[in-house]
Amino acid sequence: MVEKIIVLENVALPDFFGAEDTNIREIRQAFPESRIVARGNEIRIQGSSPEIVKINEIINQLLEHYHRFGKVDLADVRLCLNDDSASLLRKDKDDTIIFGVKGLPIKAKTPNQQELVKQANDKDIVFALGPAGTGKTYVAVALAVRALKNKLVRKIIITRPAVEAGESLGFLPGDMREKIDPYLRPIYDAFEEMIPAEKLKHYLEENIIEIAPIAFMRGRTLSNAFILLDEAQNTTSMQMKMCLTRMGQNSKMIITGDVSQIDLPTKQRSGLIDAVHILKKVKDIGFVYLDGKDVVRHYLVRQIIEAYDRNDAVDSDKRKPTEPKTE
Repeated sequence: MVEKIIVLENVALPDFFGAEDTNIREIRQAFPESRIVARGNEIRIQGSSPEIVKINEIINQLLEHYHRFGKVDLADVRLCLNDDSASLLRKDKDDTIIFGVKGLPIKAKTPNQQELVKQANDKDIVFALGPAGTGKTYVAVALAVRALKNKLVRKIIITRPAVEAGESLGFLPGDMREKIDPYLRPIYDAFEEMIPAEKLKHYLEENIIEIAPIAFMRGRTLSNAFILLDEAQNTTSMQMKMCLTRMGQNSKMIITGDVSQIDLPTKQRSGLIDAVHILKKVKDIGFVYLDGKDVVRHYLVRQIIEAYDRNDAVDSDKRKPTEPKTE
């Protein structure tokens, strides 16, 4: 009799084993001549070599699925047991990005959000521009969490300009994370929907998820990382260039912003606007434009955005010079 021990790392056991270990029990029933014992974060398998190889393959397939979506259900186990890993792969290709806390599916809900996912899969730098509520930051966070769960990157780095504090954060109480936390609350809210509380706390304490103001990116090379620059409309051109040139090997970056909500001093140009103009012809950089149709908040938010857009168009027409009358 041969024995194999599989150690589960970075796995929430109830989400992998299923309620009352239903997933493991299903595997046991499929291989009655082998002994499969789950204890703590170990799975101990005893049996003949061919069966152990097969069980090991099934568990590895389920682990790959878990690290992508954060959960394994009984249907996933049965697909693997029936040698139907192709169906499991097709299931993975739906519009679910990850499964969040309590199995909540995090999805790209609109065509433009789906385009953001596609661009982020295909390209290492993507700009996502659009008004509040269009889900650009939320989808970007989900993509970052997926990359971390799939071990495609070693860490997530979240940064944004703290314009409201004038980038001079020293007068605020607490350590650096506490100083910039108020400006990153929407991102924390997203993380809390996607990562269990204890694991999120661990990631933050170990700097696997790192939060830093953009001024603290200077001089660094960010390798094996998923970088999210949020509220990029409030960067200066120098800050934007500095942030973009921090990318190291095996890294991805998503830059999100809303050019209709620039808080910079009146005479200072937005680094986001400059970057879109300067980089628009670089073929390996993606650009996704979201609009009112992508708003997934309260239905009134979309109407508010559309009303402001109409008002801005009227104001723009009023400012245009009129043609002098001819006799």
